[in-house]
Amino acid sequence: MVNNNWDVLAIAGPSGVGKSCLSYPLARTFDVPLVEADDLFHAVEALTRPVQQPWIHYWRTHPESAQLPAAEVLDLHLKVCRALTPALRAVIDNHIETGMPIVLDGDYILPELAAEYKERLKAVFLYEEDVDQLVHNFRTREPQSGEQRARAEVSALFSQWQKSECERLGLIALPARPWATVLERAVAATGSLKVDHRSI
Repeated sequence: MVNNNWDVLAIAGPSGVGKSCLSYPLARTFDVPLVEADDLFHAVEALTRPVQQPWIHYWRTHPESAQLPAAEVLDLHLKVCRALTPALRAVIDNHIETGMPIVLDGDYILPELAAEYKERLKAVFLYEEDVDQLVHNFRTREPQSGEQRARAEVSALFSQWQKSECERLGLIALPARPWATVLERAVAATGSLKVDHRSI
């Protein structure tokens, strides 16, 4: 069993770095539910129209934007993240208020949101700056999609931005590799006491 000192443990980072492969074992380790920000995004998208939430609907209404240079795609993604931030904040506030812990997983969680919470929220921002490694990760996870180098370039750039923001805000930025130790490193970063390896 692991003792924790938080109500929300956010596992954040770009697509393809291994968040889900970390957050599921962490939820089992801490014996708490897992909430995925992707599900929250799709719920908000389903309940709104583009005129109400243009950034939530941006990728569906502007699919050609995915072909822009990586820096421009990242800038657009950050705008989408900030549009979802009020919904993420509501979930975080609810679990802090009720004292019902969760692991919150997703690439919509930005360092600036985590920095709002001084207590009862811990955030671990996973990053991978090697484009070739990210290409490999995407190929392994989504073999039917081929080589997603442009997507990997965005994730690598997002990793660099996120790491810099974490340094600026005093948050935890954790390299995804070596993968064999990432669970132990993530648990240690939260200030918890120990890992029950049987939960992995």
